[in-house]
Amino acid sequence: MDIGFIGLGSMGLPMAANLLAAGHHLRVHNRTASKADPLLKRGAELMSNAAAVAAPGGIVITMLADDAAVAEAVVGVDTIAQRLAPGGIHISMSTIAPATSRKLARYHAERGSIYVTAPVFGRPEAAEAKRLWICTSGPPAAKHKIAPLLDAMGQKTFDFGEDPGAANAVKLSGNFLIAAAMESMAEVLAMLEKSNIDRVAAIEMLTSTLFACPVYQGYGKAIAQMRHMPAGFRLPLGLKDVELVLQSGREVHVPMPVAGIVRDHFLASIAKGREEMDWSAFALEARDAAGLPQPKK
Repeated sequence: MDIGFIGLGSMGLPMAANLLAAGHHLRVHNRTASKADPLLKRGAELMSNAAAVAAPGGIVITMLADDAAVAEAVVGVDTIAQRLAPGGIHISMSTIAPATSRKLARYHAERGSIYVTAPVFGRPEAAEAKRLWICTSGPPAAKHKIAPLLDAMGQKTFDFGEDPGAANAVKLSGNFLIAAAMESMAEVLAMLEKSNIDRVAAIEMLTSTLFACPVYQGYGKAIAQMRHMPAGFRLPLGLKDVELVLQSGREVHVPMPVAGIVRDHFLASIAKGREEMDWSAFALEARDAAGLPQPKK
């Protein structure tokens, strides 16, 4: 297929590379144009602005940092929403608010194009290995048409119906559960360390028995070893997602007290200058609270 791709960050770049490897032609755009260089060497075409990647009846994928960035690509004069019409599809793979997806879906529909939500679970190394889990929601016919593209980027796709906000709600739920697990591990490891127990040995035991799953094993090891660089997913992005979880809870009148605690610890970590670290670095807040020394930079 002939595809437009906007957003070549740590996730978007390997996702786009896998589409090229599957034989698709890409027109790409990124604010920092040099990030496209590895794709250009493999046949991708660099466009000077986001709207230029779209063609009537075509497909555009966005993998952008936040709601505002996605909206900028869609809303306004001469954007992908207009250029995709008639019948073109925008696949939004960013982690954004369910309400934002619903607004963008309506905006597309009013201009004759189609919006499909398809956020992903997985870090950059999973994106590179085509091991992402992808959640989708939106019009059934459009989801059927884009299925080969999702298969080229992920290991499995899970469908959540026609509501464009549904897949975003599931994605935010998953990210919150990861953050809550990291908070719990951080508190436990601080307690164990102050009890003179080897934190690395303890997390290895726990994550090979009771909690033998990718989230506990991957993040547990990073937290136990205080290894938070390089960042696969930066702290400010983690804060953004937890804020969106709290916003989504408010909209449906669901209190989420644990999310409030996690949000405050993200804020504290950023206030201490850790914004370039991986989002797992908010676990250092448990060490601060326990009076434990921080790792040397």
